[in-house]
Order: sequence, then structure tokens, then C-alpha cells
Amino acid sequence: MQSTTNKKNPSLGWIEPISKLMDSAFTIPGTSIKFGLDPVIGSIPVIGDLSTFLVSLMLFLNMARHGASRKVVVLMAINIVVDFAVGSIPFLGWIFDFAFRANDKNVRLLKEHYLEGKHQGSGAGIIFIMIAVLLVFLGLLIFGIYKLVVFLLGYFTNSGNSGVPNNWQSGVPF
Repeated sequence: MQSTTNKKNPSLGWIEPISKLMDSAFTIPGTSIKFGLDPVIGSIPVIGDLSTFLVSLMLFLNMARHGASRKVVVLMAINIVVDFAVGSIPFLGWIFDFAFRANDKNVRLLKEHYLEGKHQGSGAGIIFIMIAVLLVFLGLLIFGIYKLVVFLLGYFTNSGNSGVPNNWQSGVPF
């Protein structure tokens, strides 16, 4: 049976089964919670996250190479980057991998593009928004680091002689 993902492009028929295997092939018994190999493999520190990222990247490159619009490519890239970035955080990332399912989202985007004609265009607006969000985040990060440095300098320079906090002057740091 041919995948519905690829009525316009049958050479992409293998992408949907791989995506399902990575994101939603299994169900936790007694629930409707689905998961794939992504959170299982991703639970191995560094190697697991990197290997699931590479599988997602392989799927992405094949979908992009076969005529997806630039907007779809941008949206798929965002899904993969978010999945990798948040998925790499210990424990929180493992939980996130159960819920986010970047590969399934990307297959859905591809279906909507090919079958329903959605997500046409250059994706320039999305790129602009992402750059703006990243710049705001970077600005907040720099501001937070600045405030931390000012606090630490004030703490260590206003605490008496030689820059040592008052509670350390006795030689015992408690």
C-alpha cells in the first residue's frame, strides 16, 4: 500500500514509516499514549540525542530535496532544531521527546503541502520571526549574565577586606 504522503512524489514512500517508527510506533498499554524509538534511543546521553537528530536530519533532507516549498522546509527545520535542543536537556528532554514528535509533525507538513496545497511561499516571514525571537532571547541572556556579574562583583567586593565574604573571614565557609 502506497503512503498518502507521496501521491505526488512516490519516491518519498519510505519516509512516513520511518517517521512513525521514530515517533509513534508503540502505545503504552492501557493508554492512548504513543511513542517511538526517539525517546528510547534519546535516553542514552549524547549518543542517543545525536543519533535521533541524524535520523530526523536524513528525513528532512530527503523531504526538502523532493520539491517541498521553502516555507515547508523552514517549518520542518524549526521542528528538528527544537526537538534536538530541548530533547538534549537531561530528563526534561526525555519527557519532551514523548510529546513533541518532530518527525510526525514534518510528515504532516509534507502531506498538507502535497495533498492540500498548504504552506506555499518562501517562508521569509517565519525566518524573520525566528530571528527576532532569537535576538530577544540573546538580549535577555546577555542582560541576565550582566546582572549576575554585577551581583557577584558587588557581593565579593563589598563584604569586607580582601574581597572575601564576611562568613568566610573566620576560615570556615559556613
